[in-house]
Amino acid sequence: MEKRVTLGHGAGGKLTQDLINSLFIPHLKNDLLMEMGDSAIIRKKPLRDRLAFTTDSFVVTPLFFPGGDIGKLAVNGTINDLVVAGAEPLYLSAGFILEEGLPFEDLERVCVSMADACNNGGVQIVAADTKVVEKGKGDGIFINTSGVGLLRPKARIDPKRVAPGDSILVTGTLGDHGISVFLARQKLGINTNVKSDCAALNTLLLPLIDKFGGDIHFMRDLTRGGFATILNEMAGQSGTSVVVREDSIRVLPGVVAVCEMLGFDPLYLANEGKAMLAISPDVAGKVLKHLRKHRLGRNAEIVGQVDQAGEGKARVFLDTTVGGTRLLDRLLEDQLPRIC
Repeated sequence: MEKRVTLGHGAGGKLTQDLINSLFIPHLKNDLLMEMGDSAIIRKKPLRDRLAFTTDSFVVTPLFFPGGDIGKLAVNGTINDLVVAGAEPLYLSAGFILEEGLPFEDLERVCVSMADACNNGGVQIVAADTKVVEKGKGDGIFINTSGVGLLRPKARIDPKRVAPGDSILVTGTLGDHGISVFLARQKLGINTNVKSDCAALNTLLLPLIDKFGGDIHFMRDLTRGGFATILNEMAGQSGTSVVVREDSIRVLPGVVAVCEMLGFDPLYLANEGKAMLAISPDVAGKVLKHLRKHRLGRNAEIVGQVDQAGEGKARVFLDTTVGGTRLLDRLLEDQLPRIC
C-alpha cells in the first residue's frame, strides 16, 4: 500500500523519527545534519566552532491564542533553538505563506507581534519572503524562520557529554503552551487562567553558560513532544538512562485539571518558554539558585538524574508519587498536533 504523510509525522514522536530516519537522512545525510541538534554548529574558517544556524516552520492553529500568536512563536522558537545550542541569536529570516482572503488586520497583528518579539529578544529580521496560495490551500498563515547566532566561548553543549550522575533541571512548569493552544482551538468553554509560556530564553540561559560553561552538558527547549520526548532524545544520543521524580515536576493547577478531564499527559505537552538541562551534579544547586533569580526561571527544579543504561538500552523512567516506577517512552505521535 502506498505510504502517505499523516499529521502524526509532524508531531515530534515516533512517526516523526521514522520519517527522518527512513526518508530525509538517506538523501540529505552529512556530518553536520547527523549531529541532530536544534542548531548546527558550523565548523568552517574563519568562524570555526563559532557560528550556529537553525531553521523552523510554524503552522499553529489558531493563529492567536492566550499568551501569544504565530508571529511571536516563530521569532521566539528560533531564538530558543539557537540559545539551547549555546549561541547568542543575532539575525533571522522570515518566510510567509499566506492564504488568499487573509484579513490585512490579522497579518498586521502578526507583524507587530514579531517586531515586539525581535526587540525583546535582541534580534533582527534581515531577510524575508512572501508567497500567497489560493483560498483553501493554506490555513491563514504559515511562517518559516531561520536564524544565525554566535556560539558563546564557554559553551560545550553536546549530548555525548551527558554522563551518569548528571542532574536534570527543568526551568519551569510543564504543558502551558500545549493546553493554551488546545483550549483556544477547541473552544470547549473550559475556564482556566492558562496562557502560553511563549518567551525568548536568551536572557535566562546565556548568562548561565557564561557562568558555568562546561558544567552544562545539554540543553533543549521543551517544544513538540514535551519533556518526556526530549529526555528520550537525550538518552538515545548519550547512551544513558534517565530517572525523573514525578513529585519534583511542576505543573500548573489549570493544566492538571484539563489533563485529568481529557486524558492528556503533561510530560508530553509542549512548552515554548521552558528548557531542560543536564549538568554536572557539582554545580546543580548553584545553577538552580541562578535560574530562580530570573522571572522565567522562578519555578525551576532539579527533577532527576542521569544513570547508566541498563542492559545497554537507553531508557527514561518516572518515579511516581505513589511509589512505583514507569517507563516514559516516545509516543507514536503527539497528543496535540499543530501547536507550533
